[in-house]
Amino acid sequence: MSDLVGRPLRVHPAMLDDAVAGDMDLRRGVTRSSPERLSTKRPLAAKNDRESRAIAPLRCIAVVATCVPRQCGIATFAEDLRLAMTAGGPGLSAMTVAVTDNGNRYDYPAHVPLEIVQEDRRSYAVAADFLNVADVEVISIQHEFGIFGGAAGEYVLELMRRVHAPIVTTLHTVLAGPDSDQRRVMDEIIARSAHLIVMAEKGRWILETVYAVDAEKISVVPHGVPDRPFIDPAMAKRDLALADRTLLMTFGLLGPGKGIETAIRAMPQLVRLHPKILYMIVGATHPVLRQREGEAYRQQLTTLTEKLNLADNVCFVDRYLSLDELLQYLSSCDIYLSPYPNEAQIVSGTLAYAVALGKAVVSTPFWHARELLADQCGLLVPFDAPDGLAQAVHSLISDDGLRSEVRTRAYARGRTMTWPHVAEQYLRIFSDVRMKGPSGQAEIIPLLLGAVRKRELPPVVTARLGAMTDNVGIIQHAHHSVPDRKHGYCLDDNARALQLMAEIGQLRPLSSDEQRMMLVFSAFVEHAWRPAEGQFHNFMGFNREWIGRAGADDAHGRAVWALGTVVRHGNRGTLDDWAAARLLEFAPPLVRLSSPRVWAYGLLGIEGFLARFPGHLGFERLRSELSSRLFQRWHDAATPDWLWFEDRLGYDNARLCEALLIAGHAQSNASQLEAALESLGWLMAVQTTETGLFRPVGTESFGFDRKHPAPFDQQPIEVWSAVSACLAAAKITGDQRWSVQAWRAFNWFLGANDLGVPVADSVSGACFDGLHPDRRNANQGAESTLAYLAALTAIALAEEHTSHPAARHDASGAMVAEPTTTPIDEPVASQCCCGNTPASRLSGGSSRLASDLGQ
Repeated sequence: MSDLVGRPLRVHPAMLDDAVAGDMDLRRGVTRSSPERLSTKRPLAAKNDRESRAIAPLRCIAVVATCVPRQCGIATFAEDLRLAMTAGGPGLSAMTVAVTDNGNRYDYPAHVPLEIVQEDRRSYAVAADFLNVADVEVISIQHEFGIFGGAAGEYVLELMRRVHAPIVTTLHTVLAGPDSDQRRVMDEIIARSAHLIVMAEKGRWILETVYAVDAEKISVVPHGVPDRPFIDPAMAKRDLALADRTLLMTFGLLGPGKGIETAIRAMPQLVRLHPKILYMIVGATHPVLRQREGEAYRQQLTTLTEKLNLADNVCFVDRYLSLDELLQYLSSCDIYLSPYPNEAQIVSGTLAYAVALGKAVVSTPFWHARELLADQCGLLVPFDAPDGLAQAVHSLISDDGLRSEVRTRAYARGRTMTWPHVAEQYLRIFSDVRMKGPSGQAEIIPLLLGAVRKRELPPVVTARLGAMTDNVGIIQHAHHSVPDRKHGYCLDDNARALQLMAEIGQLRPLSSDEQRMMLVFSAFVEHAWRPAEGQFHNFMGFNREWIGRAGADDAHGRAVWALGTVVRHGNRGTLDDWAAARLLEFAPPLVRLSSPRVWAYGLLGIEGFLARFPGHLGFERLRSELSSRLFQRWHDAATPDWLWFEDRLGYDNARLCEALLIAGHAQSNASQLEAALESLGWLMAVQTTETGLFRPVGTESFGFDRKHPAPFDQQPIEVWSAVSACLAAAKITGDQRWSVQAWRAFNWFLGANDLGVPVADSVSGACFDGLHPDRRNANQGAESTLAYLAALTAIALAEEHTSHPAARHDASGAMVAEPTTTPIDEPVASQCCCGNTPASRLSGGSSRLASDLGQ
């Protein structure tokens, strides 16, 4: 071939074998290429799939938790986190699905669109359905056993089982010794969470050792805290009229299990040494405790205070404080007490606040305190040891230097825990998780080489197509599944739809509705033509008025292609006669157009015409002219490392290869045929991930010369063109490895893609508008739906034509066949239909294509 074009050519080394060799993952239907076949053979391949993704900002997240104004520590945490994330994520919308305790009503803020009634299991399912409709990207569940209904809070699993978005669960409690219900619930929470967040290393350790969670699934993110200046308590105490007192403090919702009794019992010793000392216990009784027992626990504490004659040295602030009030009180204290009675406390928000404000802390050594107060950021004393607590407090009061050192270290540690830092970590985790997407939804047709198997394709259903079509034509765009009339119609889509109907007619008889739609699409094509200019209009408003002047080049090519398909298949009554007559007028002006894609579309339409009317001299000359132009474009642009027709990868790329392949084959032009196969192999290689998935050229690639294609946004039209081109290569060369490539691309629709989510809905025949880095596009427009149905029809027809005669269609239109595929290690000895040796045998067997195919 070097004699033909003046320089040697080579097929990209990873063209086919890297995508089909190695171990098959039968569950996903994709390949795992062996390591020796990767990276070094791909000059354009990304070094790392993750690095190659452009990370778009998060749009919408949902937090599932209790919510202010409910008096609950998790409610405060969730609201602070939500505010910090929205402040740190430009354009981010964050809603809260509030969990409401039974029998209570709260005046929730506007960012709460829905509430879950704690003990109403059905409300969890309703919330899941709402989150799916809201199209949130990540769901953040703030988990504590007691805030969800059912045994061990099991009702939250109802939500987790139903939602589509990935879940990140923040565990406010991690039990090292769970009971059977707690273990059952926790195991499923872990399984259904894409990622887990804990607030202490001890939580990570428990998850890894007790629950066998993979370390990569866990992140330790500290409890967030407000960012406040480091001030002298004496200044704040003046505002509280307590300037002459040494102030100890514990704050938070009051309830057993916080060890306040121990601190009160330590006070008599401290009063003897420091008569002006005051222990302030700030916070209302926990609402759940108050509902169950009233103020019995507070009364126990006040009774103990009176018994020890501490009325002047212990006081209670019995109310739920706003954040500003709370910080004012906390700023005024000299020493903060955290005397929890047992070690199994994985997180304490109150302790985190005290450290962040630079308080000198005395605490028992519960799990969170050991970590947070390490490196002399506070003093630890034994559990239930009033004497030890009193001695530690006394040492801090008596030694100003020690107290100052502890405070300074604590404040420095607190700077790493402020809400902006915590929110940044959460957003980073959310971005990472949403890139992975939800799992377990894809049903991918497996690819088996060298074996006989039954393939059951989805049926070709046109319900969605019918919903998008009115008496004028198919509407371009949709908002979710609803046709969006304000964007009107375009010739591009109506030509594609006409072509699709002609192809479906070869697969099965068209229904009466499909026949009507085919006439509508034909009428649109007819109406778009402007004979005086020899051009087409493309865009029409919903008011049936054309937008702009005629001169839509690509649409012109697509119209010719569609009419050629109708002519090729015939048997449509007078419609094929109409199409043939109109082609005689529509096709010749293609020579005035300069776009290689227009030439490619035109060539495909011309081949359809010539299949019906072989030997038509005018169309043969037109085919020769357009294919020569396309080949010349390839010759001018292609280099050993860039086997392409242009300096840039654009849209509908494989269509260029397909058109040159079919035209070169029909004309027995070896150079065109080999160039097309080499380019297609190169294109399929650069559209293959390191794990063997098909990754179509993303729209972010557009406009960059000779650059590795960007992975997003991925469009269905690229998948359709790849499927069609590979099927054409399989038919012409007889090499069924091209069929494997077509199936690999088609499985993108079913979930074999970067996000692992199905893009097509086989029930309605709809297709989503593509894949973003983090989610699929929720809209279901005409182009995407047509691309899916056309790819499905093409692969069904190919299976029917290449399978044994037992291939058939069931009543729904689904094809059921048992094809025998060619083993990968056996050469294919067939010839092209033109009588020539296939391209893989060109140049006396010296072509690199043959060696790279393993022959």
